[in-house]
Amino acid sequence: MKSLNLGILAHVDAGKTSLTERLLHAAGVIDELGSVDDGNTQTDSLALERERGITIKSAVVSFALGDVAVNLIDTPGHPDFIAEVERVLNVLDGAVLVVSAVEGVQAQTRVLMRVLQRLRIPTLVFVNKIDRAGAQYDLTLRAVSEKLSPAVIAMGTASGLGTQAASFDAFQFGDREFRSRLTELLAENDDAILAAYLDTTIRDDKLFAALKSQTGRALVHPMYFGSAITGAGVDALAAGIRDLLPPAPGDTDAPPAGTVFKVERGPAGEKIAYARMFAGTVRVRDRLRLRGGAEEKVTAINVFEHGSAVRRDAVLAGQIAKLWGLGDIRIGDPIGLPEGAAPESHFAPPTLETVVVPGQPSEKGSLHAALAQFAEQDPLIGLRQDEIRQEISVSLYGEVQKEVIQATLKDEFDLDVTFRETTTVYIERPTGIGTAFEKGGKDKDVNPFLATVGLRVDPAPVGAGIEFRLEVELGAMPYAFFKAVEDTVTETLQQGLYGWRVADCVVTMTHCGYWPRQSHAHQKFDKSMSSTGADFRGLTPLVLMSALKEAGTVVCEPMHRFRLDLPADTVAAVLPVLARLGAVPLTQTLEREVCLIEGEIPAAQVHALERQLPSLTRGEGALESAFDHYQPVRGEFPTRPRWDHNPLNRKEYLLHVQRRVSR
Repeated sequence: MKSLNLGILAHVDAGKTSLTERLLHAAGVIDELGSVDDGNTQTDSLALERERGITIKSAVVSFALGDVAVNLIDTPGHPDFIAEVERVLNVLDGAVLVVSAVEGVQAQTRVLMRVLQRLRIPTLVFVNKIDRAGAQYDLTLRAVSEKLSPAVIAMGTASGLGTQAASFDAFQFGDREFRSRLTELLAENDDAILAAYLDTTIRDDKLFAALKSQTGRALVHPMYFGSAITGAGVDALAAGIRDLLPPAPGDTDAPPAGTVFKVERGPAGEKIAYARMFAGTVRVRDRLRLRGGAEEKVTAINVFEHGSAVRRDAVLAGQIAKLWGLGDIRIGDPIGLPEGAAPESHFAPPTLETVVVPGQPSEKGSLHAALAQFAEQDPLIGLRQDEIRQEISVSLYGEVQKEVIQATLKDEFDLDVTFRETTTVYIERPTGIGTAFEKGGKDKDVNPFLATVGLRVDPAPVGAGIEFRLEVELGAMPYAFFKAVEDTVTETLQQGLYGWRVADCVVTMTHCGYWPRQSHAHQKFDKSMSSTGADFRGLTPLVLMSALKEAGTVVCEPMHRFRLDLPADTVAAVLPVLARLGAVPLTQTLEREVCLIEGEIPAAQVHALERQLPSLTRGEGALESAFDHYQPVRGEFPTRPRWDHNPLNRKEYLLHVQRRVSR
């Protein structure tokens, strides 16, 4: 049986979870349809999901469509939980993008479609809610074509919109208008179709084969209309999933290759890893090499089949399974892949942060342990411990995440917490080149470390991240010391000259030196005479921050791209507010009585604009915004208090190191 790993994606409230229920019901996996409002759907299992009626964590269910075993992954639609979508994208063979026939194309819909197209994930579009008042066919079709992709082809027409009798009637290849539109669309990517279209009539089977091929290569996007509540159009969508989306490739006899996209804890606190296999086979009792070199044994496997996770002896290429026994596994870890093959990031990192405050000061240790476990399931929360102020900070995409963290800590760990005011996360970028060099062993008051380190900091292109290079021979000292320097560089750059994470730079090791293992005559190894990893971990921050200070950095703030639809007669009131908030309108278009303004706005001001917009536009203004880029801050740079023992202050830093060693 062929496998297909399918993602259901949408803007919040477009009807993803209801569509999942309908597909499961149509496939005979469930006897009764669950309801988001009633909190009894198959994929929303968390108490908070049922309470709020939104998906927070991705969930996997399976069903069969003919000879295709579909592993369907229901993803969150709220932008605060985009990290869950990020992880799922790395394991998909195809996707269904759900659009509301009432609300149309929304902000998150655009973000998702851009990423699906960039990754070339074969995608079908399903326009849901045709039974709801206000549902539109032509308007939605035009909006999808203009705002998402011109390469969409409606696979049928909808009638009775806005009523319980709304239905979807699939086009046949004999329909001349449909055939003409489809052929013209396919001919844009296929010269053979174009030649046949001009010279003669194309056979139905060739036209269908071309549609299947181009859908599988993400060149065209078949579009269906229907209702997840009434079931209209769902059979046609299911047929499209079965016939048009490509099944999972993979050789079961090849070496194992897969990736972990979700980690959760079982009833006994054990780690459970959700893994997609791209090639090979993993069996119970197999030992898997994890990132970092450690090997662990798989103790149990559940494979998703026929609506549930079934205990099996092995998981094959193309399948998704739950793996037990991998205590050190993390989200994004490869299975059998080279260590450098980490999944790329498709969305922007969180641009907000907050301090989590325990209800009782004595619970700080328990809070840190609980948040560390929470970070296993969502690494992008960026858990940070401020050693100096004894505070714990986390990164956020939005305010709804606070509610999830708060509810989870209460329900699962019995911890009551509050939050400080949410603040914007800035970054620093080097503006020049800086070098620094320190040789140990001469003056212990100046450099008490038995290590020599020289580093150079260079700016890197925007988006390049942090790169560590060597200008010394790899055999010049033990590899463990190079590794200690590299790891410490990454850790130290979490706080630059102004306290923000340093991005987009190359750090090159220009000098190195160490003291070999030594001892006094006929005695054991004496680490006071020999270099250890601690020497390099202690010296590297001093050298790196000196080089960074010489290079200089600029603080950059996150900027959102915004789209603002508002009544034309309210533009005069809105433009001054945009100016006060630091927004820069780039284009302004007038259509009938509606004005469309597109531009850039600092992320820190988006919520302020959202609050003021209703009163400025009589409640008719609609704002869409999403992170776009970082740009240098104008005026005085904002600073963040340091949570480490400041390597920029040599005396303070060395006192901290001495105290740590003496303990």
